[in-house]
Amino acid sequence: MQLLSKLPDQGVTIFSTMSALAQRLNALNLSQGFPDFAAPPDLIEALCEATRNGHNQYAAGDGYLPLRQQVALQFQQRDQITLDPFTEISITPGATIALFAAIQATIHPGDEVIIFDPSYDSYDPAVRVAGGVPVHIALDAPEFKVDWDKVAAHISSRTRMIIVNTPHNPTGTIWSYQDWQQLIALVEKHDLLVLSDEVYEHLIFDGARHWSALHFPELRERSFVVGSFGKTFHVTGWKTGYCAASPTLMQLFRQIYQYANFCGNTPAQIALTQYMQQHPEHIA
Repeated sequence: MQLLSKLPDQGVTIFSTMSALAQRLNALNLSQGFPDFAAPPDLIEALCEATRNGHNQYAAGDGYLPLRQQVALQFQQRDQITLDPFTEISITPGATIALFAAIQATIHPGDEVIIFDPSYDSYDPAVRVAGGVPVHIALDAPEFKVDWDKVAAHISSRTRMIIVNTPHNPTGTIWSYQDWQQLIALVEKHDLLVLSDEVYEHLIFDGARHWSALHFPELRERSFVVGSFGKTFHVTGWKTGYCAASPTLMQLFRQIYQYANFCGNTPAQIALTQYMQQHPEHIA
């Protein structure tokens, strides 16, 4: 039997390689996005309480509704937009599978997807698994700002999506309001989708402002936004994230996601909900 890989040139993810090296050499691990300090004690206790209270079976496939409501509340308070927790928000076991499902739901063979480098190493393989063509655009040091003339030059009749990552991993660059206006002009002109990876949305310093893709009315019907509770609350091992999108896009997302993963971690979702309700200052 001949077996053909869909990713024949793809090795082990760089994060696995570097983490293994750090462990073997007893070195500082700067490759993965997890902290060197403990999670909030109240959050840990909330998880213990959820498991003791019997919340150890399947959650709803789209996620624990009160947690989806907390995500909607965050968007309402920060971006002054109203999202329907039933039709526009799904809770996922981490952000990576949300990114993957959004790409598989909308990218077809031959579609081109623009990726800004350096980038999270899951973007490119996810596009190729869908039969798409990654189009990489380098962000130039030291500012790592987007050159919008370069982006416009890379758009073709086959371009389907632009992947946004702000705050940016690994450079920390945050898109300005003007960056978003430039993106809006391009996606409206060429009728493109946006996949906005916003997992570092709360890790911002120096008084900077994070703009979500869903903040902009022009992007509401053409954008997926992906976030991570693991990054926000320093519990990356809980693998809990979310995807937010318009009802039309969310329906496409759920059609794929439901067959990749039935549901997320039930006690973690309950614990995060309780903690966010009791400590709203962490997502203000």
